[in-house]
Order: sequence, then structure tokens, then C-alpha cells
Amino acid sequence: MFTGSEGCQRRSISLGRDCPLPLTRYPEHKSRDPVEGTLKVSPRDPSVRAGLAFPLGMTGGEFALRAKLHSAQRPNAAGWQPALPGTVWAPAFTLLEIMLAVIILGMMSLAIYRFVQANITAMRISSEADAVEARYDGLRELLTQQLQSLPPGTAALAGEPLKIDGHDRDELTWFCPAGPGLLTRYATGDFRVSLRLRARDAKSRQLDLGLLRKPKEDTAVGNEHETWVRLIDNVGTLQIRFFDSRLNTWVPRWTDTVTLPRLVKVVIGRTDARTPTEITVPLARMPL
Repeated sequence: MFTGSEGCQRRSISLGRDCPLPLTRYPEHKSRDPVEGTLKVSPRDPSVRAGLAFPLGMTGGEFALRAKLHSAQRPNAAGWQPALPGTVWAPAFTLLEIMLAVIILGMMSLAIYRFVQANITAMRISSEADAVEARYDGLRELLTQQLQSLPPGTAALAGEPLKIDGHDRDELTWFCPAGPGLLTRYATGDFRVSLRLRARDAKSRQLDLGLLRKPKEDTAVGNEHETWVRLIDNVGTLQIRFFDSRLNTWVPRWTDTVTLPRLVKVVIGRTDARTPTEITVPLARMPL
């Protein structure tokens, strides 16, 4: 049924089945008389189930747009909220891609950890080696300063060879007051200082290099007045040689109380290195 101009056309828009809704359309000519039509909407449409009311004067395009917008909402306990998209696929990573990314990150973390650990280990070993070398350098400075300050003609230097189980354990002895040779300034009188090897304890076979200090006038057999100063830990052997300019050769023992040797050579066998440490101290100017 039509109301208005006869030039109006009858039109039916169907969005579903069995649910006619009136549709009004204006003709293309200048007449403003509306044209009534029938719009079929399915009862399963979300807008129909939601009870949405449409004005009778709404055009078909407006109704379709409103129905589409309204169908994107769903009711819940809190009110109307946007519905979850059921047919829209968003771009995402697959499980294989995620596993590959995790494996790559794990390999990179392991490589960085090993790199840092190797650098820390190298720095620790280097610092320990530098500390040991510093002790040997300190011993060289000590021997040089003390032996070169010994006065001749006072029997201030002596040396005895000693070998135990095929290993050299020689002993170098000098007499001096308080000072660098005694490793202290707070002492009175002269002391007998011996550079020698000594076991760490009664049950250990480890030998330490140090100075054994004892008052010069003390003739007691016991070690009541002796003090031990450890200089270097875990030393293998100790060999001491004296250069006698009268014989023009190295001798293992020095007992001359009038003159001093031209050179004193101390060879320390190390347990942490294959090459022993050699310290040569000149006590007098060598002729050219």
C-alpha cells in the first residue's frame, strides 16, 4: 500500500526472514510524500533480540547502519559492552616462532655469561700472578738494600749449603741492627737474620721462604727468642751461591770474616712455575 504520489516506487529490503518492518522511501521527484515498504529482518538479528526500536520513518540505509553498529554490542551484567570479534583474525606469532625466539635468546644469554665468566677468571688469575711476582720483587729489593749496606771486615755475612732429600735448602745469614734487614725499626741491639726455608707446620710438607730473627748475643739452644717472618708461600728449593773474585768462580759456602763476596746469587725453585726465580745482588763494583 502506498500513500502520496503515484511516482513513488515500491521497494523491499530484506535483512533476514519472517520479520517485516515498514520502510519509508522518498521518490526521486520533488514530491515529499513518503513511500511505505516492507523490510524483512530475521528474528535472530542481535538488534531485534535486544529489543531495539526503529522509527517508521527511517530509511533502509540508516536502518542497516544502525543495525550493524548495534550488533557489535552485547549485554552483560555491567551493561552494554563491545562484543568480541568472532571472525576477525589479528596478526600474531606462531608457536614455532616463539620457540625459536626463546632458543635464540637462551643461546645469546649463555654466550654472554660464558664470556663474562672467562674474563673474570682471567682477571683473577692475572691478579694472583701479579701478587706473587710482587713478592719476589720485594724480596729482590730487600736483599739488594741489605747486602749492599753490610760493612766489610766485620763478619757480617755467612752462608751454608744444605740439601735434604736431594733438594737444595741453603741458608743465607747476615748480622744487622734494626732496619730494613730486620724488617722492623723497633728493636735494640744487633740481630742474626737468616734467609731460609721452613715447613708450614709439623704435618705439612709445604715449605715457606722467610726470615728467622734472633738476637746476636743470645746463645741459648732453644728457640724462645726466635721470631719467624714468612715472605713467600709454597717454595720448592733455595740455592745460594757466592762469587769469589780470588778464585773467579761461584762457591756454595761463605765463611770469610774479612772480605765480602763480589756477587750473591739466590735461586728460588717455584712450585707454581717451571722456571726458577734468580736474584743476583752485586756487593762491590766489578772490574771491566
